[in-house]
Amino acid sequence: MTDYFQGNFPLQSVPLTKSVVKNHAQTEESSKKLAATIAEAASDRKAGEIVLLRVADVSYLADYFVMMTGYSRVQVRAIAQAIEGKVETELQRHPLRTEGKAEGSWILQDYGDVIVHIMMPKEREFYNLEAFWIHAERISLPESDQGESKPT
Repeated sequence: MTDYFQGNFPLQSVPLTKSVVKNHAQTEESSKKLAATIAEAASDRKAGEIVLLRVADVSYLADYFVMMTGYSRVQVRAIAQAIEGKVETELQRHPLRTEGKAEGSWILQDYGDVIVHIMMPKEREFYNLEAFWIHAERISLPESDQGESKPT
């Protein structure tokens, strides 16, 4: 009998530079840094209700989920673009997949170890992912303003 699984899918997003094999602690630290960088980029674009969940202990899908709200389709797309730019610049990584850019009401960016959900308020309320992942550890974002205006 043959295997139907034909793809060689990478487990993490594609780095721009050649990487070396990392141990579990290094991988956990790099995932945490990626999630924090994503949250920071979202905050810079005034994303609301940024939530960072460590799902590594309750799911095999990723180590972290980063969820946020954009208040218009234009803002949702701008947040996604800002995240891609900041992660590429600071961590030299690209997402494995990006879904939903055309519609702009819910954009999902899959970095392998971190999955990003950028949603309009209606979609966020309807799908309520935070409740679905209630057993995940919620990570506080001390330097984030959670989408509120920064003093200038």
